[in-house]
Amino acid sequence: MYTYDYLLDFTKSIFIKMGCSKEHALMASKVFLAAELRGLPSHGMIRIKDYFQLWEADRINTRPDIKIVHQTSSTAVVDGDRAIGMVAATRSMEIAIEKAEKAGTGWVSTRNSNHFGIAGYYAMMALEHDMIGLTMTNANPLVAPTFSVSRLLGTNPVAVAVPAKTQPPFVADFSTTPIARGKLAVAEKKGEKTLPGYVQDSKGDSSVDPSILKRGGSMLTLGGDYEHGSHKGYCMSAIVDIFSAVLSNANFGPFVPPSVAYLPVLEEKTGEGTGHFFGAMRIDAFQEASEFKIKMDKWIETFRNAKSAPGKPAVMIPGDPERKCEERIIKEGINVLPAIAKELKKISDQLGVDFEVN
Repeated sequence: MYTYDYLLDFTKSIFIKMGCSKEHALMASKVFLAAELRGLPSHGMIRIKDYFQLWEADRINTRPDIKIVHQTSSTAVVDGDRAIGMVAATRSMEIAIEKAEKAGTGWVSTRNSNHFGIAGYYAMMALEHDMIGLTMTNANPLVAPTFSVSRLLGTNPVAVAVPAKTQPPFVADFSTTPIARGKLAVAEKKGEKTLPGYVQDSKGDSSVDPSILKRGGSMLTLGGDYEHGSHKGYCMSAIVDIFSAVLSNANFGPFVPPSVAYLPVLEEKTGEGTGHFFGAMRIDAFQEASEFKIKMDKWIETFRNAKSAPGKPAVMIPGDPERKCEERIIKEGINVLPAIAKELKKISDQLGVDFEVN
């Protein structure tokens, strides 16, 4: 087990060695560690290897000039200048919040970025401003549309964070696939199989092999198959792709530059880098924030008190599982799988950073 502070300092040191400023290294590190604390290791320390490889391939800029290239009073297009995704995303959400403070709502579409970690982190940035936060991003083209074997979309997550008064905030953070790509990577390192309905092989036949993506297989959209609503998951993923990339002039669909080594970088481009989308809505642009929070408490309590089916656990509110994980993990420590720890040790040795393999 590792403490939060140990891994935060280690991750900061890695990004500083890669050329980041202390400010940007901290931005990125906080998102990695937030994923670990919230029980989402698929977006935590395991992804440091991805970023190290991107840096080695000169595909990220550790000294970016992130800037607004188009804007109105409530909207902006941000160019991330090939920044580490967490850095471009944090700044983009800050701009959305700044816009909302003045105009009531703020909307930012970001291009020329990279993988940004957990979407919920940025949506939650709005909570302390009495705002509702919205975040989405396109991602590695590993997902096939319904009826297809062509890898045209990413896991394309969506996150929404809504404040309440006495209850914890509502935080929905989910991919538009049944499983995150990083969770497949974790399962592969553990030697585990996946459940049916997550992935398919290159011929479109169902598979339970988490490494099938390395052999031409693809992930499925939410629903798994048409009979269970995969066309709806396809629609959701497509919406994210359009808002994140077509709107910002980032690369969309199969042209998104991959952050995994087994996907080729296509010569053809439809824009610049990976795309994200951010929204911030000031609650008092709709009603008094204090009144809204009371109503959100009532909403949360109503659903939390829903009668459970026999043998089933109590009904949870979006954000409950992650919050409980955070409370537990901050006390017990962060578990890094031995295979991942070995990767981190190898990277740390190359960069001259200390790292203990527990």
